Amino acid sequence: MFLPCHKDDIAMDTEIIIWNKSIRNTGLFQNIISDRDPKFTSALWPNLHNLFGAKLSFSTPYHAQTDGLEERMIQTLEDLIKHFCAYGLGFKDSDGFTHDWCNLISALEMAYKKYIHSSSGKTPAMLEKGWNSRYPYNTLKKYLVDIH
Repeated sequence: MFLPCHKDDIAMDTEIIIWNKSIRNTGLFQNIISDRDPKFTSALWPNLHNLFGAKLSFSTPYHAQTDGLEERMIQTLEDLIKHFCAYGLGFKDSDGFTHDWCNLISALEMAYKKYIHSSSGKTPAMLEKGWNSRYPYNTLKKYLVDIH
């Protein structure tokens, strides 16, 4: 799930973002895996997890499997943001760039979830929900710039 936040957000800000953008749409998580970011290590999170019957797990520092997956996902998201901010659909400045990545993040998530991943042979949407969602890609494709 792609959720926009700011690097100076505190734990309560992060909890509100997750509540407003995720839990209301998908329901409560059974488990959240964090990289020990202070946003997830404050006293707020264990209390919320106990209240909701969920488990908060932390990745092992310098552990290639968890750190590698995490870092790869972050790199993929950064690449998507760079490409869409450079060649976005609208909100362009005088140089032709859009800087409104927070408003594009839902479109980026849809694009990411649409494609079959080589590691699983399935789309993220299929793995997440058990079916492939319908996306507006085919109707929007004519507006996208081919960057390759």
